[in-house]
Amino acid sequence: MAKMGFIGLGAMGAPMARRLVAAGHAVTTWNRSVKTIEGAATAASPAALTRACDIVIACVSDTAAVEQVVFGDDGVAHGAAAGKLFVDHSTIHPLATRDFAERLRASGMVWVDAPVSGGVAGATEGALIVMAGGDPADIARAEPVIAAYAKRITHLGPNGAGQAAKVCNQLLIGAAVAAAAEALTFAARFGVQAARIPDALAGGWADSTVLQRHARMMVAGQPDNIDGRLMLKDMDIACDMGRATGTPMPISTSVAELYRLMIAQGHAAAGQIGLMKLYEK
Repeated sequence: MAKMGFIGLGAMGAPMARRLVAAGHAVTTWNRSVKTIEGAATAASPAALTRACDIVIACVSDTAAVEQVVFGDDGVAHGAAAGKLFVDHSTIHPLATRDFAERLRASGMVWVDAPVSGGVAGATEGALIVMAGGDPADIARAEPVIAAYAKRITHLGPNGAGQAAKVCNQLLIGAAVAAAAEALTFAARFGVQAARIPDALAGGWADSTVLQRHARMMVAGQPDNIDGRLMLKDMDIACDMGRATGTPMPISTSVAELYRLMIAQGHAAAGQIGLMKLYEK
């Protein structure tokens, strides 16, 4: 088994790291705040972790956080060497990913961008899906490791392609969540039993994971476990990529503004489904 390093023990990272330990890997972790995983060692810094490991995995909040843990003081780059592999499961800007991969490559360490979808449940159950960008040989090396917490990995192109695919994932989810909030509000105000809409539409063309999971949470008033500001971050990345590629994104722009309004009204803690709060009287 390769020596594994895992950076970021948040809601997603912690269960992923636990599954690596359970799979028999020698795992060393680092987190900004003091957190530990049973069965894993703890490093003093990302640089120390990288020196001790063959493959370094990160799952942190945003582009700035990735840049800090890789290129900041005592970051991954300070422990990098030829033959080492960096796998980034964070959701960050595709263009920044290309830049980061090139900068790290100067040390001999290679980069695979591998954002995930499936949420905390997927991470815990080992059922995440992974969208990967990078050299085919590097992805082939990472794949047996990623299999500890993912059911599928799809190689989509060079560095940045995985993050671009995650942009597609997030803009589709954002639009679907916004439409669900609008539909459920309309149904309830017309006198329909809104809580039964997911059951009524199950198996039809309007059915989706968003309808069956997020819509049910909306009706129940149950908050998501994802900070709504992270969803706004992802929608803003989508809009920026639209500008960068000359792609009109009227739907994503509208959804981003809805999340911005939701956060301004103090509903960030409600998570992805917080858009429902905009319709409360």
